[in-house]
Amino acid sequence: MNAAPVRDVVLVVDDTPSSLGALCSELEAEGYTVLVAPDGEAALAQIDLTVPDAILLDALMPGLDGFETCRRIKAQPAFAHVPVIFMTGLAETEHVVAGFAAGGVDYVVKPVRTQEVLARLATHVRNARAVRLAREAVDVGGLGVLVLDARGRLAWRSPQAQARLAECFGAEGEAACIAWLMQAGDEAQRNAPDGRVLGARRLGEVGLGETMWLLQLREAGEAPASRLATAALTPRETEVLSWIAKGKTNRDVAEILGMSPRTVNKHLEHVFEKLGVETRAAAAALASRELR
Repeated sequence: MNAAPVRDVVLVVDDTPSSLGALCSELEAEGYTVLVAPDGEAALAQIDLTVPDAILLDALMPGLDGFETCRRIKAQPAFAHVPVIFMTGLAETEHVVAGFAAGGVDYVVKPVRTQEVLARLATHVRNARAVRLAREAVDVGGLGVLVLDARGRLAWRSPQAQARLAECFGAEGEAACIAWLMQAGDEAQRNAPDGRVLGARRLGEVGLGETMWLLQLREAGEAPASRLATAALTPRETEVLSWIAKGKTNRDVAEILGMSPRTVNKHLEHVFEKLGVETRAAAAALASRELR
């Protein structure tokens, strides 16, 4: 017997939910499970019970407004990945900016156009799922990875990164770690209270202004792992990089490895992303140093 397909869950937060009856009906018809909360406090209580795949959030509500509700949601690592789409009758720039500053990913103006909301919602749910799966893979791999947003705020951290923050920064916590990383170049290190060394390596851009960092805790005197060792290059990507480090052009590498120059270029794009570099010269220099 085939299992029933898993339905995505959407939480609709509005102080007059009856006005969104048509939207909720359309969401149900599209295959979503719809949960409704009449205010911010009720929304936070609902999320503690069931983490939704997306939230449609009214910006202006009595008591806890939508902006503060969103900030509280995003402040909790377990919920930070959930996309929040604001719904409001306010279309002034200051309110749109406030919505994004609070952590929202999109903004629709009331009266909402159902088909527009459905299209935006599908895109954000799909993108959020891809990000969640990638982050779960990081968690399973036991890597200490964190992400800073464009404003220098901690957008996400893996469980091991959270453990590293607790071990090395103690009561100073996240603020001290962010200040440390913001002053760093591509790499930095500091002594941990137990005598070990915490190293940080900038892995590159992962979104609109977001930067990913790898944290590694090692014994004093132990050499840090090479960037190539932690980049998870495929065998073919490693081959391409090794020839680039020897001064070969894409056409040369294509002839040597029996592939098209376009394929070589695609492999290099992946190599640049994994190594956290932006140019061919930087990748070649790194490979020349570490592939000796």
